[in-house]
Amino acid sequence: MRTQVGIIGAGPAGLMLSHLLHLDHIETVILEHRSREEIEGTIRAGVLEHGTVDLMNQLGIGRRMMKEGHIHHGIELQFNGKRHRINMHDLTGGKDIMLYAQHEVIKDLVEARLQTGGQIFFNVKDVSLHNIETKNPYIQFRSGEGEELQRIYCDFIAGCDGFHGPSRKAIPKEARQEKQKIYPFGWLGILAKTPPVNSELVYTNHEKGFALLSTRSPEIQRHYLQVDPKDDINNWSDDRIWMELHERVDMEDGWTIKDGPIIQKNIVPMRSFVCETMRYGNLFLAGDAAHIVPPTGAKGLNLAIADVQVLAKGLHEYYKISEENLLNRYAEICLRRVWKAQRFSWWMTTMLHRDYEHTPYEQGIQLAELDYVTSSNHAAASLAENYVGLPLEINMLHTTISS
Repeated sequence: MRTQVGIIGAGPAGLMLSHLLHLDHIETVILEHRSREEIEGTIRAGVLEHGTVDLMNQLGIGRRMMKEGHIHHGIELQFNGKRHRINMHDLTGGKDIMLYAQHEVIKDLVEARLQTGGQIFFNVKDVSLHNIETKNPYIQFRSGEGEELQRIYCDFIAGCDGFHGPSRKAIPKEARQEKQKIYPFGWLGILAKTPPVNSELVYTNHEKGFALLSTRSPEIQRHYLQVDPKDDINNWSDDRIWMELHERVDMEDGWTIKDGPIIQKNIVPMRSFVCETMRYGNLFLAGDAAHIVPPTGAKGLNLAIADVQVLAKGLHEYYKISEENLLNRYAEICLRRVWKAQRFSWWMTTMLHRDYEHTPYEQGIQLAELDYVTSSNHAAASLAENYVGLPLEINMLHTTISS
């Protein structure tokens, strides 16, 4: 099998890259180890930056998002039992965010690719990358149990297969520049059948730990609690979860969260990770294959979309005008945005979470930071600018690439 760009991973990065390249008449094949049902059914959070929303609409794949998503003009920060609103819309000159879950984005992208004849191989196994340091790389895989190995020969490989995928591991360890921070807390996330609790996201700093209230639909809500990342979810009964949420988010004025049936719960650890080697030979890493951010800053999906826009533009210049400068600068351009998102996500995380190793002095500094952010227009504007999404640094990247 032969294609121009072989893509490993049918997450937001791989699917969006394939669609962008399709619009530019560049051939791709996507390999995905999970089934279509699994990638479309795995429920994940989704806060879309202003630029991500614009891109989906400009590409003609935002209809369902605009109908079913929830536009938020701001967020609320709660500490010392009181809430303070950050009006992102006004502070950024009219930019907003969209709550639209990642698996819904994936559904829209899969449909768009299949409707236009895109090749996606689901349920593949034994994926491996070869000759990536040469101009003749190829991907080897099995399309099912017991099937013979197949090969996809291509000009470039895009590794969009997440933190645990084979793409980053194909780069020799001594060549990978990796940096990581492990946080001393995790998130216990729940899906609950209750009415919406608030019109906007609520980020709460509490002496017992962080909490986040968010909306998924008129019937189902998504909430989070800071917990020990090594804790066992079996230790958390529904009653205990609601008790902790009440203690952390109920307000002095009598406002209280609404209880309801919990239909899903799990604990995930939190870490920050960057592989600065985003290109090795003719392999390009994008999305979670190259970087992980804690979810506090809502940057993961949006960074993936930003990466592949840069990569798609570079591939456009390579195939249409034989120019390789942008491809050669791919890591440099992406990493500027990645590190800014890492900084923002780290800042939001450390400002809002309870670190039990902190002294009373350090806790005082944390509360002073929250007080400053919510009382200074300049500080609030900085938070808002980062939250709605910093602009891409390549001119006209949001226009149709083949135009």
